[in-house]
Amino acid sequence: MFTHLHVHTEYSLLDGMCRIHQLVSKAKEMGMQSLAITDHGVMHGVIEFYQAAKEAGIKPIIGCEIYIASGDRRSRTPGEKSNFHLILLAKNHVGYQNLIQLTSKAHLEGFYYRPRVDKELLAQYKEGLIALSACFSGEVSYLILNRRLDDARQAALWYKQNFEDYYLEVMRHPMAESEMVNNALIQLGRELDIPLVATNDAHYINREDASAHDLLLCIGTNTTVNDEKRMKMSGDFLYLKSPQEMAELYQDIPDALENTGLIADKCNLELEFGRLHLPEIGIPPGKTPDEYLAGLCRQGLHQYYKNVTPEIENRLEYELDVIKTTQFANYILVVWDILAFARKNNILYGVRGSAASSIVLHCLGITPLDPLEHGMVFERFLNIERKEMPDVDMDFQDDRREEVIAYVSRKYGQDHVAQIITFGTLGARAAIRDVGRALGMPYGDVDRVARLVPAAPNMTLARAMDENIEFKNIYQADEIVRNLVNQARRVEGIARHASTHAAGVVISKEPLTNHVPLKR
Repeated sequence: MFTHLHVHTEYSLLDGMCRIHQLVSKAKEMGMQSLAITDHGVMHGVIEFYQAAKEAGIKPIIGCEIYIASGDRRSRTPGEKSNFHLILLAKNHVGYQNLIQLTSKAHLEGFYYRPRVDKELLAQYKEGLIALSACFSGEVSYLILNRRLDDARQAALWYKQNFEDYYLEVMRHPMAESEMVNNALIQLGRELDIPLVATNDAHYINREDASAHDLLLCIGTNTTVNDEKRMKMSGDFLYLKSPQEMAELYQDIPDALENTGLIADKCNLELEFGRLHLPEIGIPPGKTPDEYLAGLCRQGLHQYYKNVTPEIENRLEYELDVIKTTQFANYILVVWDILAFARKNNILYGVRGSAASSIVLHCLGITPLDPLEHGMVFERFLNIERKEMPDVDMDFQDDRREEVIAYVSRKYGQDHVAQIITFGTLGARAAIRDVGRALGMPYGDVDRVARLVPAAPNMTLARAMDENIEFKNIYQADEIVRNLVNQARRVEGIARHASTHAAGVVISKEPLTNHVPLKR
């Protein structure tokens, strides 16, 4: 069964246009049993993709199209702007962890216009990974395009010798260079005993999405559709083709199709969710986290309650028992330690949410309110049936938040602490403005339309049409506006850029790259 092994989702920011759930649905509709994700230089979408594919009964293949520096990844000379591409797919958990290492080091050590690895890193983190030669920007194809066949042969041999599974990608696209490159790849494969694999470098789901994808490229490169020199694709063929379409394209090299299934069979990654990786603050020798927490609470009990009644003692013991059963003592101790640092350094803070219903947090000085006095129910914060972590929302004064982050980085190690990534999307107004710019429309005309979209949370263009009659009327009356809005609706909601979350911080017991990829 044919499997797409080279697919870009919307997390190939402003280049890929496949929304993950629609992508998976399309693959299922076409009867596919497995599907890969291979975004440019990042793993932003892999968990969402993994879960969506599993839910649909499709085997998820986790990968990445990485960038390879032409020399040392640490070099920053002008000649290092160019790079090669390579598809890497995780066969198992070892491969997945190595993919995390490669993408993280590409961002943290090798970033220069693009997140780059080098061959030193590839040789170091190759275990558990399948390598595909990638598109025309792959090293072997690039050298063939430039008539450097001997160099292409040497490059192919390097990958074959370093990767247990290495394949030459054949892409049958209606482009002038395609036939020449593919013929050379087929010949190289036979000569060097390197298997072929058929891919389509999917950037969007349906053929008719090509024009919307072209607008997305214009937004990403700050150009317009009228610019003849801009970056653009050569046609409408980079969509998720059906197995039948692929079979027709590759009928003369059926092994290239069969190998997609063989590769899919080799990829058997199972990700584990729900297991805690909580940091530890460092407790006195001979004590467990639960014992240390209980001691702090009993000490604080007499500080916050002048008259300790049996009801108060029973409530405290009950909460401590639930915390022990759910194994969240370390989490609460970490929160206590962070707030102790804030208090010691006169950093203003506040605690919100259901945390106020815990007498444990009150005895630790985390929350000022007495939950018994106010009739608050502890189970709102934590109970034995609850699978999610308890939620202690902490707010710090914005001009000293960095001091708190620096403290936890020093305490747990910089490689154990990171801020959360967040993605800006093309909202209703932003989609109008960006698409109008890409279409080359005058700013005033675009601004006039964008201002008619109500500035409300979670606003969509469809909802704006219902809520603002002036917007609806101009859409119906003006053909240019109608085209602008229709095109904007095609890209509305797609991820536009990545940035740092204003407040979210992750702290892990082990180095974070044991679990998640990192970037700056």
